[in-house]
Amino acid sequence: MKKATFYLVLVSLVITFSILSFSACKNEKKAKDTFGVVFLTDIHLQPERNAVKGFTQALDTINMLKPDFIITGGDLIMDALGQSYGRADSLYDLYSEVVKKSLSPVYNTMGNHEIYGISENSGADTANPEYGEKMFEKRLGESYYSFAHKGWKFMILNSIEDTKKGEYIGEIDTAQISWIKSELQKSDPRTPIVISTHIPFITANTQKYEGSTLPNDSTLVVYNSKEIISLFNGYNLKLVLQGHLHTVEDIYIDGIHFITGGAVSGGWWNGPNRSFEEGFIYLTFNTDDFEWKYVDYRWQVE
Repeated sequence: MKKATFYLVLVSLVITFSILSFSACKNEKKAKDTFGVVFLTDIHLQPERNAVKGFTQALDTINMLKPDFIITGGDLIMDALGQSYGRADSLYDLYSEVVKKSLSPVYNTMGNHEIYGISENSGADTANPEYGEKMFEKRLGESYYSFAHKGWKFMILNSIEDTKKGEYIGEIDTAQISWIKSELQKSDPRTPIVISTHIPFITANTQKYEGSTLPNDSTLVVYNSKEIISLFNGYNLKLVLQGHLHTVEDIYIDGIHFITGGAVSGGWWNGPNRSFEEGFIYLTFNTDDFEWKYVDYRWQVE
């Protein structure tokens, strides 16, 4: 082989190796940055209706998927709103025990059914140190908080507000608004953000199932969600995970996905709700985007 030809082949091999090495590094980085998350909402755990068996089956399915973590979307128990302290206490204990079967960390979102005693028929004493949202906070931690994972920021919100009239509405209160502003000030505007809320920010549920021109009331949507979403102007809000409605929807508007996550309990452990089987959302995130699917974990009413 002539010297010039030899050097040409050698250079070609070096360039090819460099390209392959760069491609391998790029793919390795992408694989390293990719991660899975389960959004697990509306469990409505109770000793009745085989709910413990059903929730356990859901967790077994999730354990096989091996997500980096689980976000629950609220309505973990059934329920604390109108129950005695003893019943609410036992349900929180039951949830805390069963969820230990998860092999992945669990980040909880508060739902309306976690609020102890605000319905008049509960007979709860408002002076009880666990009255209202305090039961959730004592048992499961803060009702709103944030954490970071592989370049993404996750913000868990408390979308339940006690009206002091025996009812609740969907609202992000002023304390949280101040907290959100503070969190965003500390955030790089390029950081992709995910919000978890029990009561939806945006939904077409009423229009789909009840009537095209009917409004949503403040127990079905967060009534000040427009204000909350506007706080993220100039930031990289990618996804809002929602519960409460026991249906699945993906509304994509202005660069944001609003995904309502179905229900682990389906129709409150009585079978599917409408056409939606018992299930959960599985999301795969990469550096700046995500994919999702609804997972039917094959629960059958016994």
